[in-house]
Amino acid sequence: MRTIDVSEAMEHGPFGRFQWMVVGLCGTLLVVDGYDVFVAGTVLPTLISEWGLTKPQAGALQAWALFGMMFGALILGPLADRIGRKKGVAISFVLFTTATLLTGFATSPEQFKIFRFIAGLGCGGLMPNAVALMNEYAPKRLRGTMVALMFSGYSIGGMVAAGLGIGIIPGFGWQPMFFIAAIPLVLLPLILWKLPESLGFLIRQGKQDEAKRVFARISDMPLAADDRLVFPEARGTSASVAELFRHGRTLRTLMLWLSFFCCLLLVYLLSSWLPKVLQEAGYAERASLLSLFSLNFGGMAGAILGGRLGDRFGLPRIVVGFFAAAAVAIALIGANPAPGLLFALVFIAGATTIGTQILLYASVAQLYDLSVRSTGLGWASGVGRIGAIVGPTLGGVLLAQELPLGQNFLIFALPAVISTLAMLVFALSNSRPRVAVQLAAT
Repeated sequence: MRTIDVSEAMEHGPFGRFQWMVVGLCGTLLVVDGYDVFVAGTVLPTLISEWGLTKPQAGALQAWALFGMMFGALILGPLADRIGRKKGVAISFVLFTTATLLTGFATSPEQFKIFRFIAGLGCGGLMPNAVALMNEYAPKRLRGTMVALMFSGYSIGGMVAAGLGIGIIPGFGWQPMFFIAAIPLVLLPLILWKLPESLGFLIRQGKQDEAKRVFARISDMPLAADDRLVFPEARGTSASVAELFRHGRTLRTLMLWLSFFCCLLLVYLLSSWLPKVLQEAGYAERASLLSLFSLNFGGMAGAILGGRLGDRFGLPRIVVGFFAAAAVAIALIGANPAPGLLFALVFIAGATTIGTQILLYASVAQLYDLSVRSTGLGWASGVGRIGAIVGPTLGGVLLAQELPLGQNFLIFALPAVISTLAMLVFALSNSRPRVAVQLAAT
């Protein structure tokens, strides 16, 4: 009887067709997720006009989906550590696609809030589970890149929302933007059929036969009937929140949570209010919606570039640099530049906020062991969702004060400065365990 270390086999084996299928399926799910998140920003100016909302009321309207995302991350992330990543993904997907479709039938702000809250539950649960699943099927040498490639689907969804908004909203109103959410439901049978369960989860549950069938699709190593697969990370403790603060991880956990809070505050502040702010600054409706497209295109480019650089130089260093660049770019948007420079700055802002959000998820996935990975991702995402709730609400309150454009964007840049400092502390703390191991070895 042989004992085969699955993680070791994947680390030294090729990244094959099976893993690319996982990237493709999870990336497709995140396209739908990204569309659901950013569609609200495309319809917000229309809702303000149609329902006679004040800016603070509009910001609060956006916050209901974000409340849902917070609870979805906190509930469905840890739940998946117990029932499996695949079930967690499927439950989340059905929740947010169905609720987004129903949002199109809302006839009042109250109905809109309820449907957006339910959709948020699904969106909040999908992200940590998709990241955890992808992280477990990618070798360490490619993890940052593969998670970033998968997560670029989130930005593509935002670009689709912006592009469709330009063509649909002026002629057909805001409702069809939500009816479109029914289309991805046809993917559910494919997800249930093709998306694999976490290999580490199967081993931890003692499902050796099922684990061997999955492993056979990854490796060409022949398996005998009495061979036993092991996943070192699967020998873990229970998926408790307290476990996130053990093994010297307290400071790093807190710094990641602070960074998540500030980063998602920025992402949802910009995605919710950027089109409206630019319209009030004198840009045409088409140009303001194109800015949302540029923001998400930057997010996709930033995630892929950052993931690649992170695999080479270390994710914490790259995240620190990205946050610093975000602070500069966001502050300069307030100078009311010419359209060409504006779109370039928005692109950089998207690359270093939406893109960095994706790198933060990869950082969390690398910090925690398998037994608490979805819990760690869920709680980091849940804390981040508090920032996501604050972002649109803060934007509505600030814009109601009618401050100068430059002053607004200087305030918007402050969370990026805080995140830069938090991730600098994380990077320094993250290097200490490695130094300790090296000293022990000598």
